[in-house]
Amino acid sequence: MVLALDDQWIWDSWYAHDGARWHAFFLKADKSLINPELRHFNVSQGHASSTDLVNWTHHGTSLKPSEGDAWDDFTTWTGSVVRDDGGLWHLFYTGARKSEEGLYQRIGHATSRDLHTWARVGDGLCLDLTGPNAAFYEADHMRGLWHDRAMRDPWVMRDPQGDGWLMFFTARAAGVAEPNAGGAIGFATSRDLYDWTLQPPVFIGGYGQLEVPQVFAHKGRWYCLFCTAAEHFSKEQAEATPGGPVTGSHYLIGDTPRGPWRIAPGRFLDGSLPCRRYAARILKTGDGLVIMGFADQQPDGRFGGYVMDPEPVIVDEEGLLRVVPDAQAAE
Repeated sequence: MVLALDDQWIWDSWYAHDGARWHAFFLKADKSLINPELRHFNVSQGHASSTDLVNWTHHGTSLKPSEGDAWDDFTTWTGSVVRDDGGLWHLFYTGARKSEEGLYQRIGHATSRDLHTWARVGDGLCLDLTGPNAAFYEADHMRGLWHDRAMRDPWVMRDPQGDGWLMFFTARAAGVAEPNAGGAIGFATSRDLYDWTLQPPVFIGGYGQLEVPQVFAHKGRWYCLFCTAAEHFSKEQAEATPGGPVTGSHYLIGDTPRGPWRIAPGRFLDGSLPCRRYAARILKTGDGLVIMGFADQQPDGRFGGYVMDPEPVIVDEEGLLRVVPDAQAAE
């Protein structure tokens, strides 16, 4: 079985565990649009739960764009969910507005007691590319250089070196001549999940964009999973990747969440042409690590639009990640 809806496409997803079951949150759009490329600006967030990441119970729409003129009246895109010490759940998500044609992305904040009903904190906006450290980023839309002003896909986690919280997000760095070398992992910090301070990026380069970052530790190493497309490899990274550019998910390796980070050497983790799975997440289960992401292009050329069943991930002796089917094929 897969995480799918009969009448709607599903794509990017993120997960939380309440102690008894997994909760999946995901982007969705009506198949009545016919053209799946239209889904991005006809989007809402959905919710489902499972005890095994395979059999799912759907709970409907969890968040949708604001009504009326608002910073997130066009989109409520990819995010992450965490729980604070008091048991309150926090959703951080990407928003964009109609009056800016969805070209400027910002990060919003909502809370919930039960993971089902969410309320924006104020108007929802919690972080933008403003303040002294905005100079490190492409804080304006660089028309002709890139297709948007990137600030999306927040990943929030506790700071393992302090009492606060860390946020990582998809961004672009300022002043990089090659567009496909300007992708960045943006960074922000907070003491309380409500007031955020924009910091310089923790990683720049390799790709034009590093989408849907996810930072996690495993066996003494830090990893930052991300996804990207074959057409967004820098010249240097394309030459360094065995087999050449593909579309899918790869990762960075770091000493701490703050870096320094480096692109994992060798084979791209989970990619292909055409793309099989995109916007992947790696989850820790009782049986080890698994990877989950949405089905992109099907064998018949159609868009998949569902979250694929989990597949195991192993860590080799050098600390490199491998999706098990790939590892077995290499043996």
